[in-house]
Amino acid sequence: MDSINQPEGYFFRCIHARECGACDLIHMSYADQLAAKQAKVARLLKPYGRVEPILGMSNPSHYRNKVHAVVAQDRRGNALAGVYRLGSHQVVPVPQCMIEDVRAAEIIQSVWVLSKAFHLAPYDEDRRTGFLRHIMVRVAQSEVMIVLVTAQLVFPGKNAFLKALLKAQPGITTVVQNLNDRKTTMVLGKRDIVLHGKGYIEDCLCGCTFRISPQSFYQVNHAQTEVLYRLAADMASLTGQETVLDAYCGVGTIGLSMAAKAKRLIGVELNPEAVRDALGNARRNGIEHAHFVADDAGRYLQKVAQENAAVDVVLMDPPRSGSTPEFLHALLMLAPKRIVYISCDPTTLARDLQALHAGGYRMRRAVPVDMFPATGHVETVVLMSKNTNKIYLGQE
Repeated sequence: MDSINQPEGYFFRCIHARECGACDLIHMSYADQLAAKQAKVARLLKPYGRVEPILGMSNPSHYRNKVHAVVAQDRRGNALAGVYRLGSHQVVPVPQCMIEDVRAAEIIQSVWVLSKAFHLAPYDEDRRTGFLRHIMVRVAQSEVMIVLVTAQLVFPGKNAFLKALLKAQPGITTVVQNLNDRKTTMVLGKRDIVLHGKGYIEDCLCGCTFRISPQSFYQVNHAQTEVLYRLAADMASLTGQETVLDAYCGVGTIGLSMAAKAKRLIGVELNPEAVRDALGNARRNGIEHAHFVADDAGRYLQKVAQENAAVDVVLMDPPRSGSTPEFLHALLMLAPKRIVYISCDPTTLARDLQALHAGGYRMRRAVPVDMFPATGHVETVVLMSKNTNKIYLGQE
């Protein structure tokens, strides 16, 4: 994996670091960032075994394929487009971000300029007045989607604005208006109106094609996501004979990326919209042996365990808060041969490993993956099993 070749002494040169505050490790060299993340994961997982070296990026800048800007106005009434200052709702303009996709940042600047030219009033969250609330751009290899989040359905000068935007940024393939007329801190509302193109983009990941809609969860670092998923597939060690259960499956990306080596794939996800996307992604990639269920992961695992159904491998990618005690209890009841745990928070990962360890599982491998350079966040992939074969052990 070329991601292992980390640039020695690489520094992020960001002129907005003090104002923005989102990248909490940006003052450190990239080598030092990786060392800090490695040390944190190793310290938290030390009771369960050795942690392998972290997998960093060969080019750790401009990796975010999803970019979001808040639209607001300053005290003088001038329109702003940027990010919230850390710990506040004060908007800081960041026209050149070191971790955002360059194309996305340029598109946001074009929208900001055009919004002023077309008198699209920025939203005031205190008075609940104005039109344009957020600008979101999602970038795939050959497609670009822009989502304009508005407080009102009626889009003044819509056709002229679209014509000017597509002329200024011809790389845009689809434009969606998202209506968010609620008093909320959530970026997106529930209603999407396609203004141009097909209303979604498609991205190729680990040989599979996935549909990305405005509401879809999709990893923001394409290069490292492939590293992460291939590592998870390596740990799963599928031979074509296994039944794989993908818990917290979202739109199915992890399970479907390794479905070709599984006998059967079952995905479970609480969000029914994500399940519909997962079913569509399975059809899109010609995967007929995948089945997706809209249900609570813990409740579904308990049901499967009570039915004495055989599941060989469980993939789990829970939210930052980790798994619930109910899920972990059901997982121990199910007793799969291998568990591949993908974690976005090593603190909750260590907590959950304690429960699995008490249930008889042992950590066979643990590898941190740097998905978010310049920030303190780190992903970790862990393999656990009850297999006592010495080839899997290293810390017993």
